[in-house]
Amino acid sequence: MASHEYDPDDNFGHAFPRHVETDDDDALDVVAWQFLLLVNPDDEDAALQQFAAFRAALEEAGGDADPAALLRDVIDWKAGFHVGEDDAAGLMDALDELASRWRQRIDWGLDEDAEASPDTDAVLQAAFVQLRERHYSLWTVETGEATLAGWITHERDEEAMQLVAGALGMSARPGIG
Repeated sequence: MASHEYDPDDNFGHAFPRHVETDDDDALDVVAWQFLLLVNPDDEDAALQQFAAFRAALEEAGGDADPAALLRDVIDWKAGFHVGEDDAAGLMDALDELASRWRQRIDWGLDEDAEASPDTDAVLQAAFVQLRERHYSLWTVETGEATLAGWITHERDEEAMQLVAGALGMSARPGIG
């Protein structure tokens, strides 16, 4: 048996043992847990609360549940955002809330006298650039609806997030989608 060095920053590296067979529920639990750890860096308590909410929602929804949509709902305004595609003010509020979890502030560059709010692409771009400068990644995910959704992770977790999002069937990417 090969030995593995423990890396506390690598929650995903050994999440799927190569020689252990799991049923679909176990595999979904593992992937959902990894997702929640990535969107709640350094906050396992929040991930645990969201995981419990996810499991309850999954049980309530039954066999027709879309795990990606359920995860999106349980992280909304806690570790993720989901707003209307034209709701720039709502998007800025959600991103401000998420960034504040890491004591970050996004400068929207808005003139207080301006009557028109920026479009959501400009909001996402401003947030992405400023967060990237501080080694965070703003993610967006396809929703199949007229909405914008995503989350923020550590920049170092991009590869793990790509794997986890793919396993959940999410079309997610850093930056504007």
